[in-house]
Formats: sequence, structure tokens, C-alpha cells
Amino acid sequence: MSALCFGLLTGCGTQSGWLSSAGPSTEQVNSVAKIQADGRANAIKVVDVTELVARQVKASQRRALFSESWGQTRSPGLVVGAGDVLEVSVWEAPPASLFGTAVLDPRAGSSAARLTAFPEQMVNAAGTINVPFAGAVPAAGRLPQDIEADITQRLKGKANQPQVMVRVTRNATSNVTVVGEVAQSLRMPLTAKGERLLDALAAAGGVRQPVAKMSLQITRGSQVLSLPLDTIIADPLQNIALHPGDVVTAVHQPFSLTALGATGRNEELNFESQGITLAQALGRLGGLQDARADARGVFVFRFEDAAALSATGAIAAGQAQGKLPVVYRVDLKDPAMFFVAQDFPMRHKDVVYVSNAPAAELQKFLNIVGSVAGPILTLRAVTN
Repeated sequence: MSALCFGLLTGCGTQSGWLSSAGPSTEQVNSVAKIQADGRANAIKVVDVTELVARQVKASQRRALFSESWGQTRSPGLVVGAGDVLEVSVWEAPPASLFGTAVLDPRAGSSAARLTAFPEQMVNAAGTINVPFAGAVPAAGRLPQDIEADITQRLKGKANQPQVMVRVTRNATSNVTVVGEVAQSLRMPLTAKGERLLDALAAAGGVRQPVAKMSLQITRGSQVLSLPLDTIIADPLQNIALHPGDVVTAVHQPFSLTALGATGRNEELNFESQGITLAQALGRLGGLQDARADARGVFVFRFEDAAALSATGAIAAGQAQGKLPVVYRVDLKDPAMFFVAQDFPMRHKDVVYVSNAPAAELQKFLNIVGSVAGPILTLRAVTN
């Protein structure tokens, strides 16, 4: 009888469809590896998770830090641009020779030096402003102190010991745009202080979603980088100085994975934008079911980047591009895998599947046999 049961179980566990199952067995998933031999670049790859594979997958998913790309770049300060409005003031030592007949400015007080304040003017499309006796002065792309020095040099020999002050009265170009999941989108003017990333976020009223599920994306020219908000708060180096024209986008990223099979719970599991490991995911799902799970049959189904697969050795470098279907196979019967699982990163839309153990299939079969044979044996006992 036991031999018969074992023979039937073997057939049921691998090929049969008449015995109910929550999903494929370990043997059926492992059989997918056979299609790797056909040489197709887009074939499903089955990769055994080892310490080396976990490190390589983790490295392939690592995000570039802001400090690595922009951390050494200081804020350029308040750079004047076309559209900014400037006020130019000129002081002359007595006796004033150039602007001596000008109307005194009340701000000059009782000083013997004469102050002449010219009307505010906007930096034109050519990037210049006009100053009497100095002509068209280049302003766009320069700091106010550079413009002051230029005007002073142009007035030497015309005005008596001139001193010049240039003040930006309306800043139209040195701004940072903050959008996304913030309390209020805005354009924040930059000052000589050198505002940083979290300054812009605070000016926008903070984020509207939990911090753990938020990322901040910076667009600077043609370069776009993103980091979890948790990382930026925890690491001061990522709170970089902002530059004119930067766009800061607060992005709500509700990452999730799906758990199926003999896990503690079959559900969609949300996780933080910083990411979680396989060990953390299994822990949040309640682990494996003792009565059902095959500890050798823990699988992660994912569309993986070709670059990551080539790093693991599953495909040759340059064999394919884009994303390819891959099944990562984890044997939790090996105690060392619990350390590896702490390094293997999960990704958004992953599917974690734990197959049933052969003993669980045997128990199903015996329950079926018992449900059929039980009434027959009871009837026979009564008739006897």
C-alpha cells in the first residue's frame, strides 16, 4: 500500500493535474532551467542565489548618491540672469564731478559723499543693463559684485573716486522649482546663503505622505537622480546645495511585492522606498508554513535587468538588453542562506513563491484515500 501511495504521489507531484495544488512544485519550477539550454536570449533563467549572486544583484540595484555626482559642487551664489531686475547706485567722493548736479538721495543722509540711485531696470534678452556714462554693461551670468567692479572700472576717470553697489530687487532666474507630493508647489528663490535640498522641501511645507514611502528626485540639466527621503535625512552629505534651475520632485512610491504559496500569508506586501531584503519580506509575511512549505523551494520571480544577469553569470555579457524573466532559487535548508537572504534585495512587483513539500502532497493524497476508503470500511464493519 505504501509503495502504491509513493508511486501515485510521485506522479501527482510532478505531472498530474487531478490533485489540487496551490502552485507548481519545486521540481516543476526547477524544470524551467532546462529551457536555458536552447540558447534563446529571452528564455526564462533560473539562478541559484548565493552570496556572490546576492552581492551582485544588490550592486546592480544601487542608486547613485547625490554626493557622488554633485556633492563637491558648491552653489554658484546669486547669479544674475535675463529677466532679473537690478538697482544700481553710485557714490562719488566730493567734489562730485560726474553726477554733481544729480538729485540727492534721502538715503545718503548727511554724508558729504554724493549718492546717485538710478531707476530699476530689467536685464534684457542680450543680458545687459545700461548705466549712464558706462554704457551697456554685461550682467547675465555674473555675480552682483562682478557687475559692480565692471561699472566702477568704466566710470574711473569720469566720476570722482566712484563706488558702485548693484542690488537684485527682483529675482526671476535664480530659483528652484519644488513639485510633487508636497504641501504646496512653489518656486523658491536662491540667495547667497546657498539653500540646500531639505531647505526647499521645508519651504514647500514638507511631504504629504509618510517619509518612509517618499523619494526626492532632482533634475539638473539633463541629469536626473533620485534617492529615498529617509536616506537624505539620515546622511547629511545627500542634503546637497541647490543650483539655479534645479527641479525638486517629491515622489510617492508605494513599492510592493506579492507572496504566493506556502508562506504565512498570501498577500500583496507594501514596503518602504529604501527597500527590504528577502529575509525581511519573509519575516513580514509570517515566514514559511511548517506543515506545507518546502524550504528548498523558495523562489523569487522577477523581470531582471540584463546587466544584473550578466553580472551573475546567468547570461553572457552583451547577450541581451532590457529586462528578462528570471527565477531566483533559494534553498533555506542551508543555514548559510539565512545570511544571504539578509543581503538579497527585493524589487517592486516581485513575486515570492514557496512551493509545497512532497510530504504535504502525500498528506493530500492520504486524505483523499481516507475520504473514499473510510465509508467503505465503516460499511463493511457494520455488515460483518
